[in-house]
Amino acid sequence: MKKDNLRRFIKGREATAALEFAIIAPLFFMTVFSMIAYGIYLSASHSVQQVSADAARAAVAGLSPSERQVLARDYIEQSMINHPFIDRTKFEVAVADDTRNPNQFTVTVKYDASDLPIWSLYSYAMPDKEIVGFSTIRLGGI
Repeated sequence: MKKDNLRRFIKGREATAALEFAIIAPLFFMTVFSMIAYGIYLSASHSVQQVSADAARAAVAGLSPSERQVLARDYIEQSMINHPFIDRTKFEVAVADDTRNPNQFTVTVKYDASDLPIWSLYSYAMPDKEIVGFSTIRLGGI
């Protein structure tokens, strides 16, 4: 009697879909959550890069590095950043002249992305929690 039950259990096909789902589902959901997390991260990263470019364009009117720093910082504080995951108070702005070319300066914007909701998702390896964007502007045109 026990051998018949064992044979029937081994040859049975009724629960194969459930077994396959139990094996594949964790990997599938981890991949989906990773795609969502990277999408949010790349969107925030793109916004930081765009903010650095806009701040550099605003800073080009400054005559000195300190004035450019103020203009870039003021632009970020007063700009209307309409990104659902970006907090404008988490930006750190630095404006520095290029050491190799005195006719250029670089605006570097660092964003602390530790408040993004992606860190609570169970996913694959995630990128750094600090997003850095920079833009270099040439003074005086071409």
